[in-house]
Order: sequence, then structure tokens, then C-alpha cells
Amino acid sequence: MVNAVRIIGGDLRGRVLNFPNTEGLRPTPDRVRETLFNWLGQRLDGLVCLDLFSGSGALAFEAVSRGATRVDSVDLNAKACAAILENCRKTEVVNITVTCSDATDFLRQNKQSFDIVFLDPPFAENALIEDVLAVLAKRISNGCRIYLESADSIEIPQDYKSLRVAKAGRVHFALWEFQRQDAE
Repeated sequence: MVNAVRIIGGDLRGRVLNFPNTEGLRPTPDRVRETLFNWLGQRLDGLVCLDLFSGSGALAFEAVSRGATRVDSVDLNAKACAAILENCRKTEVVNITVTCSDATDFLRQNKQSFDIVFLDPPFAENALIEDVLAVLAKRISNGCRIYLESADSIEIPQDYKSLRVAKAGRVHFALWEFQRQDAE
């Protein structure tokens, strides 16, 4: 069975993305995506984004739809990655790069710089957030904004500043900014 999610803003607004019926894959709800992009300022022109645990790819497509220069979409599930690639073909989006990989492995190997990171692991694997944040801190610079989504409230580690926090139903979500404490 194929599931679908609609892009809610930007140039691709109204386009439908299909994604596989895979255990643990749950797209960010419309209401939460709307709030997130209100926080980010609707337009992401010229920004480079990373969508870890991409799943349906909804956040990656929302970012591109709102002007992001490039989005690296990363997911471990091969069916999810194939669906994102198919949605890129259908929507004629060329600035999403899809990598089928473990998130921490991707971060250890990737040397790119990102302006915004979307971090939305499967709810059943909430401990992944801590693992990813430990590696992520070595790969991003001050000012990088990180969006997190979780089944539980998320404790803010050192080097991150909370910009916004909210809850919608069972979804806790937050926008942080990376600010390395030892930076001068």
C-alpha cells in the first residue's frame, strides 16, 4: 500500500508525494510542518539543508519548494529512498540528493556544510537523537539551525541553544541553533 503527503508551501505547494507503507515511517504532520516553516521564515533561498531519517522526504521537498539550494536526504530504508527518488522524478526536482545510509555513518563520511538540519528519527528509536547530535556537532558550524522531532521532550545538550519548542498531539518538536561554547 502506498501512502501520500501533500507539500504545503512554496513552489511545489499542492504536489503529492507517495511513500511506502514501512514500519516506523510517519511523515511530519501538516500542522507541524507549517509551524516549522513559519519558524524558519517560509523562504530558504540559498540555504543548504540536511534531512536525516528522511522517510517520506516531506521535509526535504518542503525545503526545496521554499527555495533551498540543495537538500541531502538520508534514510536507511531502501524503499523510502527509492520513493524519494521517484518523487524527485515526478516533481522534476533536481536539487535533492538521496543517500541510503545510516545517519551517523553519513555524518562521519560527509564533509559538506549545512545551514539547516532536519532530525526526525523513528519514534521507537529516540536514542538515535543523542548519537546523531554527538557526531553532528563535529560537522556543523555556529549558526546552523537544527529541527528535531520526537515522541518525548528533548533535553538540550551543550553547544545548542533552544530557539523554539512546541508540541502537537504526540509530537514534540523544537528548533535549535548550534553555538559552540569554545568558539571565540
